Amino acid sequence: MNRQSSTGKEEFKRKETMNIYSISVQSLKRRRTKTFFLIFGLVLAVSSVVALTVISKNMSESVSKDLDEYGANIIITPKSNELALNYGSLSIGELSYDRSNLFESDVDKIKEIKNFKNISVISPKLLVVDKIDSLQTLIAGIKFDKEYALKKWWKIDGRIPEKASGVLLGSEASTKLKLNLNDKILIKGTNFSVVGVIQPTGSQDDAMVFIDLHIAQQLFDKGENLSLIELSALCYDCPVEEIVRQISQKLPNAKVSAIRQSIDSKMAAVAKFEDFSFGISIVILIISLLIVFTNVNSSLNERIREIGVFKAIGFRNRDIFKIVFFEVLIASGIAGLLGYLIGIAAANIIMPLLDSNAVIGFKFDPEIFLIASMLSIVVGIMAAFYPAYKATKLDPTVAFRTL
Repeated sequence: MNRQSSTGKEEFKRKETMNIYSISVQSLKRRRTKTFFLIFGLVLAVSSVVALTVISKNMSESVSKDLDEYGANIIITPKSNELALNYGSLSIGELSYDRSNLFESDVDKIKEIKNFKNISVISPKLLVVDKIDSLQTLIAGIKFDKEYALKKWWKIDGRIPEKASGVLLGSEASTKLKLNLNDKILIKGTNFSVVGVIQPTGSQDDAMVFIDLHIAQQLFDKGENLSLIELSALCYDCPVEEIVRQISQKLPNAKVSAIRQSIDSKMAAVAKFEDFSFGISIVILIISLLIVFTNVNSSLNERIREIGVFKAIGFRNRDIFKIVFFEVLIASGIAGLLGYLIGIAAANIIMPLLDSNAVIGFKFDPEIFLIASMLSIVVGIMAAFYPAYKATKLDPTVAFRTL
């Protein structure tokens, strides 16, 4: 008997819920104009936030990667101990001792770190000073493809050397050595051809002569020794300090340093994009919240008689609240889906105007879709809560006076 009674109550509650749900659906169908503006207000909020989120995310990644790839932000040098030498109050320099060495094999060790995917360029170098035409000159043995990827600002008259017999001159080195394109240059008894001259950069590169790394190691009998290794690390989704820590563990005899100024400026640029998007999103959310609130409140004011009838036939306050709640929930679900699709479409239209290389596409992003759905529901419920609460407090006798 108790089981039948319990089953009967559950069946009654189920039918009651379905009845309330059907009332909400029919109400949305009858008031199509109100429903349109309710969904429109939510779509405005969701699509704007989705578009700004996608644009901000892609712009942040794009800006960060552009900055990350525009020069080194980690430098690896041999570890050494230094002792300051003083005679009385006179400083006579520093003495280095217990100096370690860097080797080409260390580059392979760097590739073994956990966050290697965050490193875009590894450029090993060998620096030596030698006489060229009786002039002391700084010679850099490099891997030309890696160095050029690291220093995209280089403007070269001529081309990057493709063969081991080619050299690249800085602008000052070209002037000092009186060498131009296609001239021959003698380094350590070996003839090379000048295939490119770097236009002035305002850096130490202007005074240098660049040759192939392996050729430099052979000419100066350096084996696999390196003077330093420069890295460009993508610090958008991994702190560069973490990459420094991982490399330091792999290379205990090397000094791994992050170029702090470079990193700070990069992250500041990325943060500006995110702050701008967040501020605009908040403004749009407030506007949309007001639109939805006004719409729901106006709709309920027009339904005073209907609510009075519901109460007169036995609907409780929570039933009235559920009717409004279901209406907003249904509208929010539709708005969440439409807002996501419109937001992605808007981002695809706007992004190419901001970044010609940007490609977003319509690939489904479950994280952003979840944000869109939750945002629509939260905004809808927040905007409808007070009007729904006010409707539950309506006196049926007041409602019938309007008949």
